[in-house]
Amino acid sequence: MKGFDREILSGKLKRGLYQLALELSEEQQTKLIDYLGLLSKWNAVYNLTAVRDPMQMVAYHLLDSLAIIPAFLEAKNVLDVGAGGGLPGMVLAIARPDIQVSLVDTVHKKTAFLTQVKAELGLSNATVYTARVENLVVQKKFDVITSRAFAELFDFVSWAAHLLKEGGRFIAMKGVAPDEEIAHLPQGWQVIALKPLIVPELQAERHLVFIEKISEPVRSGGLHA
Repeated sequence: MKGFDREILSGKLKRGLYQLALELSEEQQTKLIDYLGLLSKWNAVYNLTAVRDPMQMVAYHLLDSLAIIPAFLEAKNVLDVGAGGGLPGMVLAIARPDIQVSLVDTVHKKTAFLTQVKAELGLSNATVYTARVENLVVQKKFDVITSRAFAELFDFVSWAAHLLKEGGRFIAMKGVAPDEEIAHLPQGWQVIALKPLIVPELQAERHLVFIEKISEPVRSGGLHA
């Protein structure tokens, strides 16, 4: 594949992992490069990403998605909304084989690609849905719902709230801090944290927005000794 040098790409990935203080096995690193190869190959036909250069893809896609891994430390069942080419969902599934990752997108060509990635990389912890997220029905709700450049926070939360289990949270990947979006969250929801991210070799602002449902105060009274 033109411009796809596995050795150089692997070296760049290793340097990025070191800077992120992330430890992934050689098998996981190989799968990430395999995923990048599939993304580059399919991108030529299906236009999955505007980034065409595999070297740029390492920073813009792999390292950008890997930078969020620490935020998913306690996650067990994650949904990636508007998954597109599989970012961050497929990267998360590779880096965290111990958690279940579901990816949903409305575009058939994108979910066809994701299904191919799942099959070729043997990602038994990944599930792919072709649907509008507001119409998605699942048997088991998610403890974390995430997205990368999917929609404004109001729409993201409104459309996916029915899929979040009690006590769960949204983690949205954003560029610059979305202050205006945060100010217009749906009623009953609040930002509990806004964390800047440093992505190796990426000269751009990145933030994670953590959103949870506002807890209703416990009413006292009505109980007698």
